[in-house]
Amino acid sequence: MTAIEREAMDYDVVIVGAGPAGLSAAIRLKQLDADLSVVVLEKGSEVGAHILSGAVLDTSGLDRLMPDWKAKGAPIKTEVKEDNFYFLGEAGGIRLPNAAMPPLMNNHGNYIVSMANVCRWMAEQAEELGVEIFPGMSCSELVYGENGEVAGVVAGVFGLEADGSYGPNTEPGMELRGKYVFLSEGVRGSLSKEVMAKYDLSKGHCPQKFGIGMKEIWEIDPAKHKEGTVTHTMGWPLGSEAGGGSFIYHLDNNQVYVGFVVHLNYKNPHLFPYMEFQRIKHHPMVAELLKGGKRVAYGARAISEGGYQSIPQTAFPGGALLGCSAGLVNVPRIKGNHNAMHSGIEAAESAFAAIQAGRSGDVLADYDTRVREGVIGNDLKKVRNVKPMWSKYGLLGGLALGGLDMWTNTLGFSFFGTLRHGKTDAASTEEASKHQKIDYPKPDGVLSFDRLTNVSFSFTNHEESQPCHLQLKDASVPISVNLPKFDEPAQRYCPAGVYEVLEGEDGPKFQVNFQNCVHCKTCDIKDPSQNINWTVPQGGDGPNYPNM
Repeated sequence: MTAIEREAMDYDVVIVGAGPAGLSAAIRLKQLDADLSVVVLEKGSEVGAHILSGAVLDTSGLDRLMPDWKAKGAPIKTEVKEDNFYFLGEAGGIRLPNAAMPPLMNNHGNYIVSMANVCRWMAEQAEELGVEIFPGMSCSELVYGENGEVAGVVAGVFGLEADGSYGPNTEPGMELRGKYVFLSEGVRGSLSKEVMAKYDLSKGHCPQKFGIGMKEIWEIDPAKHKEGTVTHTMGWPLGSEAGGGSFIYHLDNNQVYVGFVVHLNYKNPHLFPYMEFQRIKHHPMVAELLKGGKRVAYGARAISEGGYQSIPQTAFPGGALLGCSAGLVNVPRIKGNHNAMHSGIEAAESAFAAIQAGRSGDVLADYDTRVREGVIGNDLKKVRNVKPMWSKYGLLGGLALGGLDMWTNTLGFSFFGTLRHGKTDAASTEEASKHQKIDYPKPDGVLSFDRLTNVSFSFTNHEESQPCHLQLKDASVPISVNLPKFDEPAQRYCPAGVYEVLEGEDGPKFQVNFQNCVHCKTCDIKDPSQNINWTVPQGGDGPNYPNM
């Protein structure tokens, strides 16, 4: 094959992903030097289209980046007024006293926000400073320099043939080259995965752990709406089957965010995370809140849960991993946006100093130090044992010991040191023969919904003529290995109904409905054979989240 000729553009810094990390980096770079050339490439059809988060925002990162964010009109208005924690049984629940919760779990002073809208506003601030932002530009390849460093990305490839080859109508895209390239793709980004493997960035660190987070926006009866109320639950319906729980956040305009997180290290391949989410809405406490309301949006995404022990080397030759690409979520707080912003600031300041010194394409070692020893590391160290305790001791034991450990860490010490994570989430999946199937009630179409109906409320669209962006390393594995051993869990762990096992004349067949994909990356994480490689579709495709 002859080399593909592309136009190339040179920048000081190329940023992949217009989330809170990438946009914070772009803004900070221009604050430091208005003459720096900075470009942000976003695969969504617009900034915010692929942003999904809880979200209760700790504004510490934004306070540091733009102390006058209120005066600048940030869409951050709904301050948390009430904080509730419940342990649920099937018919009721026990409220855990706030006084028993470690201080770092307190949400007062935080804000209930749409991170999609916060990112749209941040993009406006960045453009006012001279940052170039190009939405609808999937970054499908890395460009390497003469010494093996990351030197840029290929973005904007459109019109590939169905087999992935270049045809007469293919637009080959452009090379955008930078002195440094920041990868802020979110969880399990395809380019981030490539650099982590190429430079062995996880060496010496625990494997990353993940959860799947699903969320609906509901408009509810104004009489039941309590703006500023934050509620978290654990217990039913998951019980001992998996870790996780729900969140219910009352924002403005009589709307609530209703969400559910399932830790992906569950053993039983029959577990159906999406249906667990639908079940929680039938709990008396939740059902009464939603009665008479309507769901207006749905979405899902994976969440990094490994915490401090799982942060890989965040700097590599020519670039850096930011935000969820580096796994900077504080799991018990269910917060990562503040650390994403901090990481953007740290990366920007490290790259600025390097460029000032005439450097390019090297390892920004001081960025990695800033992440581990600065405000991000301090935030994550305090909660580092909560996730491994939950995994080892289960719900009740993990809750008690994790709470104790967070209390002692508040005082500056831990009885447990630093616990390590065990297997990857994929390797945690056990054979189906060891577990009972789970009988899930059929969605009623009022409080609970089937996946395909809900996916229509994510406003997802993919051009059907393009190659499938969900690549099977071996097309025979789903039926020959995963079906007999694990009852092919892709049928259940995907929150968008992408994967099906269909019965045909010649036996079962594995079908991939990539048009449904909401880009959560769960398949790339949880497939027990690690046979699915999530890659970017062409730019602009995927969900179009409104106020997530």
